Amino acid sequence: MDDAGAATSQPSGVSFRAALRVWTRVALLSFGGPAGQIAVMHRIIVEEQRWISEQRFLHALNYCMLLPGPEAQQLATYIGWLMHRTAGGVMAGVLFVLPGAVSIMALSYAYAAWGQLPVVAALFFGLKAAVLAIVVQAIVRIGQRALRSRAMVGLSAFAFVAIFFFNVPFPIIIIGAAAIGFAGHWVSASSFDAKAGTSFLPAAADDGGTVLGEELPEHARPDLKRALRASAVCLALWLGPVAAIIWAAGYADVFAQIAVFFSKMAMVTFGGAYAVLAYVAQQAVEHYGWLEPTEMLDGLGMAETTPGPLIMVLQFVGFLAAFRDPGTMTPMLAGTLGGLLATWVTFVPCFLWIFLGAPFIEQLRDNRSLSAALSAVTAAVVGVILNLALWFAIHAMFRTVHPFRGFGLSFDMPVLASLDPWALALAVAAALALFWLKAGMIATLAASCAAGILLHFAGVVG
Repeated sequence: MDDAGAATSQPSGVSFRAALRVWTRVALLSFGGPAGQIAVMHRIIVEEQRWISEQRFLHALNYCMLLPGPEAQQLATYIGWLMHRTAGGVMAGVLFVLPGAVSIMALSYAYAAWGQLPVVAALFFGLKAAVLAIVVQAIVRIGQRALRSRAMVGLSAFAFVAIFFFNVPFPIIIIGAAAIGFAGHWVSASSFDAKAGTSFLPAAADDGGTVLGEELPEHARPDLKRALRASAVCLALWLGPVAAIIWAAGYADVFAQIAVFFSKMAMVTFGGAYAVLAYVAQQAVEHYGWLEPTEMLDGLGMAETTPGPLIMVLQFVGFLAAFRDPGTMTPMLAGTLGGLLATWVTFVPCFLWIFLGAPFIEQLRDNRSLSAALSAVTAAVVGVILNLALWFAIHAMFRTVHPFRGFGLSFDMPVLASLDPWALALAVAAALALFWLKAGMIATLAASCAAGILLHFAGVVG
């Protein structure tokens, strides 16, 4: 997308091979969701390598927070592009996704082949409990950062009621929240004050002596012709396969549905994986019937324990969708292609947003109305994640759930007598480990899985 010669030179003074080693290290250490991933990137890129300054890192992060999609992966793409043009952005972005994609695919194979074995089912029984606690922890963490005024709390509550009780689609909630924040800034600026991004990071690093320096590289300056060329290439890579599949197989084919559905996800995934999973669950489980609610929890557990963006759970959803509707293919081959297709249409748009918009981000730096809109979206996301936690809890803790439809309401109602006491006990234990004992996420997940297996051998579950 840049000139051929420019794509391989090093405007930063860091060799491409050295950058490859650094980005590989970042990718392999990127556990723990966006907060942990951004902190790892900050430590390696800003503090250790001193490639860019603190201010430039934060500016890039704030821009990525405005975009749909995984902000940590987009931040890696942005910095890679800043250091080594388009080739560097592609390298950093692909490497950030690759370990998680390989891991989730391997776990999807295992899940499809052995997921119904009692001992494996018991392992995932324990995993669900820990994932519920982790989602609650995400609500608390994001809520402390986002709900800084009564307006923000009210917006969060409104989003929860809209999506849980009235089944309002996630994109409408996000668009509505952004409009409220944008307009609300002019009514009460303090109610929608935005300080996006900085809570991920430790104390500021020294700005001097960075490898890139303070001047903007020539390739990072706005250029309409270059932006249009980048857009054309990314759009062709993204939408070309979607159009080809629909043309060849028809819109009703499972691969066409995967391509279209996850392309939509790529445009509305504001707020990270936890937020968008509510919409994915709403559609993939209830509309398409690709998987069960508890299987969504299993997939999220896989994504929690592997490096890379949590949104990689969408690969698991695509795998199961095609695995269960393989057509003339073998189920494993169909599942593999379905998972890869979901990953492709989820992440290719991320490169479009960076290569198209990054050169123009200076125009966004001091736009307070835009920042207020982002702040409102983040507040609404808290309510959406609360919906996700409650939806998962109902389906994980109760053996019988009935849909309630009436008076304009639409939600799942558990049968209280069907409560699984062991599932509740494990979830409470996982929450105590995270909040009281301050145990790490991986340790909590491992302990919960081990507890599920022990309960199986004790004859309690499985």
